[in-house]
This record gives sequence, C-alpha cells and structure tokens, in this order.
Amino acid sequence: MSSVSTKEVKLKKAKKSSKAKLYNRGAWIYALPAFIPLVLLSVVPLAQAIWTAFTDSVAGFEVKVSFIGFENFRRLAGDTLFWQSFKIGIIWAVSVTLLALVLGFGLALLLNQKLRFLGLMRVLSLVPWAMPPVVVAIMWSLLLRPTSGPIEGVFTFLHIPGARTDWLGDFNTALPTVILIGAWVGMPIITVSILAALQGIPTEMVEASVIDGANAWQRFRYITLPAVRAITTALVALNIIWNFSSFGLVFVLTAGGPGGKTFVPALFAYNEAFKYGNFGYAASMGVVMALAIVGMLSIYLKVSKREDTQR
Repeated sequence: MSSVSTKEVKLKKAKKSSKAKLYNRGAWIYALPAFIPLVLLSVVPLAQAIWTAFTDSVAGFEVKVSFIGFENFRRLAGDTLFWQSFKIGIIWAVSVTLLALVLGFGLALLLNQKLRFLGLMRVLSLVPWAMPPVVVAIMWSLLLRPTSGPIEGVFTFLHIPGARTDWLGDFNTALPTVILIGAWVGMPIITVSILAALQGIPTEMVEASVIDGANAWQRFRYITLPAVRAITTALVALNIIWNFSSFGLVFVLTAGGPGGKTFVPALFAYNEAFKYGNFGYAASMGVVMALAIVGMLSIYLKVSKREDTQR
C-alpha cells in the first residue's frame, strides 16, 4: 500500500510540475508583445548609447567611428564645467522637488477640506501640469520681463525692492527663479497624489481621534503623515530623478545662462551632442548621469523596503 501511495504522490507532483511549465510558457507567450517594444525602444537605444560613449563618434556624413576605450571618461573626469553643471543639476532637482512637495502637500490639505467651489479649485490646480513646458517657459518669461512684465509693474506700484530686476538674467536670481518655476510646474502631480492618499483615510478614524481629544497637530502627526508616508517617499524619489534628467524648461527659460548659472547636466550633454557634434563625449556624460540615476533609484528602493519591513 505504501509503495502505491508513493507512486500516486509522485504522479501528482509530476502532473503539477508539467502544468506549471505549461503555464509559464503560456505566460511568456502573452508577455512577449510587451517585451518586444521594451527591448526595441529601451534596451537597444541604451546599449547603443553605452557603446557610443566608448567611441570617437562625431557629427557628419560617412564619418569613421573608432573604439577609443575610456578616453571620453578620462576627459570627462577633468571637465570642471561638466561637474559644475552636475552640481547645479543636483541643486535644481532636490530644490524643485522639496519646494513642490511643500506647496503640493499644503494645497492637498486645503483641497481635502469642505470648501466652496472645490471642484473648480481642483481643476485649476492641474493647470501647470497640463501646460507644455515650452508654453510655461514663454509665459513666465513674459511675466518676469524686467521692463514691461506684470510682476515688474506690481513691484513698482507697491514700491517693493526688486523692481526692474532681470530675474532670469541676473547671476544671483536666475537659479532661484528657475527653481520656483520648476516647483510650480511639478506641484500639481504631487497635489493629486497626496490628495488621493488623504481621501483614503477613514473618516471614522479621524472622528475617533477628535472624540479622544486629539488636536489638529496630533491628528496630522499620527494619522495624516503615516497615511501619506509611502506615496510621499515615492514622489520625492521619482521627482528628483525626473528633474535631474530633464532640461526642457531650463533650456527655454535661460538656455543655461547667465554665465552657466542654470546649466544643468542634461542641457550640457545636449549642447555637446547637437551644438558641437561630439556624440561620443556626450554619450559618456549620459552614462555618468544614468549611473547617478541608478544610484538614486537604489536608495529609494532600499528606503521603500525598510518602510515595508517596519509595517
């Protein structure tokens, strides 16, 4: 009897393993249409960019491309202008993200209240996010025009110091001004995400805390913050990565000026490739930036994993 039962168990295990193999094959077949665009549009261009970083590729027709090893990276290691732009890029990415987080968090708390015209306010809060970066840059350039802009007119009328200031052309104000505009653009997505988390808090929990005598600060600290901690961590990490690798807004606003004060690394690499035609050298900059982004992403994943284990 024991030998028969053992054979039956083995047969059942064999059938289960064969079914699992068939299931895995079927899953791969269904997932293949999604993997093909991923490989063609992500993996192949990334591999091409990495290969270009190790060549002397330049702009032109029928130009011979040669493998030069780590020469571009050795040159990049001594390029003080690039590392200065790298520093500016970190300042830009972190400052824009944190400022947008503070403004977006405050606006989300406001929109979570029972106010008049709440629907209209929520729609208006999405306007900066819905506008293309080029349109945003042109609009703010007109608003901040030092001779005839509306903001200059308000400063002059109220006798506020700063009238006639070229906010985007002055060495001291260009970067802070661009950071403020970047935060204004990034604020809506943070507002919407945090608002969704706030609306997921059970009203019974809030009402019970009020009955127990918790004040506004205690409710915010022990109910609101834990509810939005996970989404806030994700927003901070992803926004820093996004802002570090983007340059469209800065390009239209200042083109990296004045004097390189707003020269973010992505814009530096863009100019090196499409203005000076040094594709190999620009690709090496892209590889360094990609490694920095991978480092940021790994930090975010570690923080997320730690938070998951603490729950």
